[in-house]
Amino acid sequence: MIENMLVTSARLLELLSLLQLKRDWTSSELAGRLDVSTRTVRADIGKLRSLGYPVDARPGVAGGYRLAAGTAMPPLLLDDDEAVAVAVGLGAVATWKLGVEETSLTALAKLEQVMPSRLRRRVDAIREATSVVPGAGPSLDLSALSAVASAIRGHERLRFGYTKPEGSEEARHAEPQRLVSWGPLWYLLAWDLDRDDWRVFRVDRMVPHAPTGARFRPRVIPEDDVVEYVVRRVITAAWTYRAHVLVHAPAAAVTAKILIPVHIEVVDESTCRVELGADDPDRLSLWLAQLDVDIEVIEGDALAMAFDRLATRFRRAAGGASTT
Repeated sequence: MIENMLVTSARLLELLSLLQLKRDWTSSELAGRLDVSTRTVRADIGKLRSLGYPVDARPGVAGGYRLAAGTAMPPLLLDDDEAVAVAVGLGAVATWKLGVEETSLTALAKLEQVMPSRLRRRVDAIREATSVVPGAGPSLDLSALSAVASAIRGHERLRFGYTKPEGSEEARHAEPQRLVSWGPLWYLLAWDLDRDDWRVFRVDRMVPHAPTGARFRPRVIPEDDVVEYVVRRVITAAWTYRAHVLVHAPAAAVTAKILIPVHIEVVDESTCRVELGADDPDRLSLWLAQLDVDIEVIEGDALAMAFDRLATRFRRAAGGASTT
């Protein structure tokens, strides 16, 4: 008897986990994953409902279930204030560089999926009333970030408005695959359905539309290292001017100082090669000077001339100072 109860409890936990992976499951799909009959699935769904988990049934021959928002939080041992605090905290952590950004987003998406509307309104009110220090990073709508993460987790096609770098807006339709955070920016790697190719989107420029409900089978990402692939795509697409420089400092030290997507190649323990860019070489030379390390221009005559102009300007600035 005790063994049967343990088996049933373990199966209920697995069923709940499956319901949180995507929005809709047919009875046969759940039965196949749990290795039980559809009759047992229906009984287990009833047990989850009796425990307070809001599982909706979809009518039809095949039958289907989804985990929906209810009139009360499921029994997670959280009261309303605690649930709101957790949601706000997860959203804040998702914008910090602590190494748990993606985990925070997926947890936030799961929590908001079952959160009653009254609590979601409280969370939204806190977000709307919160300001950040100007210049700390681009404005990022946490609800947009959460919507993108939820679409990735549920393998759901995403429609969104997108503001291009020059300011124009366009509608996009894509299959979201992966979120990558770099410094203050979040990037979405997605398969663009209109262009039939991979694209990288900045999340702070996205305005997700209502959920489409259309599922997709995840595609094979072109490379094993998703971060490196996204960084390279950003480098090749975002900059008007590019250059290669030799930096006389360890790659780890340079990485810690450069908070934007760049390609860094280790030469030896005290030197590295950096490929980077900007809108113009003068801005890039000024930015590189702030690294406070010795730099040699390997490729980029315009950058070398920009450094010369910058040196001349600095000498003029120091010319009025008395010297001894």
